[in-house]
Amino acid sequence: MPKLPEFTRRGFLKTTAKTGLFLTLGHPLTSAVNSVWGAEVTSSSPDLVVVKGDPVKAVLTALDRLGSMKRFVKTGQSVVIKPNMSFAKTPDQATNTSPAVVAAVAGACIEAGAKKVLVLDHTLHKGELCLDMSGIATSCKAITNTHVLALNDERFFKELPVPQGKVLTSVKVLQEVVRSDVLISLPTAKSHSATGVSLGMKGLMGLIWDRKYFHAKVDLNQAIADLTSVIKPHLTMIDASRALITGGPSGPGKVDTLNTIIAGVDPVAVDTFGVSIAPWYNKPFKVDQVKHIMAAYRMGLGTINLDQLQIVKENV
Repeated sequence: MPKLPEFTRRGFLKTTAKTGLFLTLGHPLTSAVNSVWGAEVTSSSPDLVVVKGDPVKAVLTALDRLGSMKRFVKTGQSVVIKPNMSFAKTPDQATNTSPAVVAAVAGACIEAGAKKVLVLDHTLHKGELCLDMSGIATSCKAITNTHVLALNDERFFKELPVPQGKVLTSVKVLQEVVRSDVLISLPTAKSHSATGVSLGMKGLMGLIWDRKYFHAKVDLNQAIADLTSVIKPHLTMIDASRALITGGPSGPGKVDTLNTIIAGVDPVAVDTFGVSIAPWYNKPFKVDQVKHIMAAYRMGLGTINLDQLQIVKENV
């Protein structure tokens, strides 16, 4: 087995114990929630950017068209990147975000001045295997002040209220997300047996402690929308370099090479466009067939009306 990443959960616990991170929140809960409430929309930037071509070039081009990573990350800020890395699968199986895409985004954050980048997920398979087999730990190893972690212990989570929630009144979320200055959602595009597709908003479930509650105790689709009402990324970038067309979320299934990156600040709009990029389960989907996206739209968390948006499309 290849060497596991040096920055393990044990090392993370030692570091946080020394620094005081993670064990207490340094500010009131309300301001903590607001700290992950999305980036400002600027009139000079497009609403969505869709770039096709080499995935790394596509990431960098998408960021440039949105106004550069400096629009989202300021000098000295801490960043959490949330990819899909929940399965002990290799990149060609398309269950996890491309390691090259994750590294490109992490590197752009550091170049923009971030003091720390944490690439986090609450994995479904054994954490060390997920980080190893996904290739994400290796791809980010050389990037300064960047750490790839699977945080699978309840001590890492903090309960937050969900004021707008329809089926959730509270939810346990990774504390480092609450503490961070910037949250970037970086999902892979894939099918999902319960929700039809798994894109940005569905991917946020990797930031919570009790996914079984979402699946078994409440309406899953509304719960995803409720979660989006408290954890809204500053930037969402869907990695559709490869898309798992069938068999999602864990595979195996049909994988299509789309070489596409979709980026924007409105998670509902980004996911809406994501629905259109492939024939999920070998048939075209419309956004009104994806219940969690529609639930988020009805809650006022973003728009599904792509014809009203400025969308930049480019090939690289």
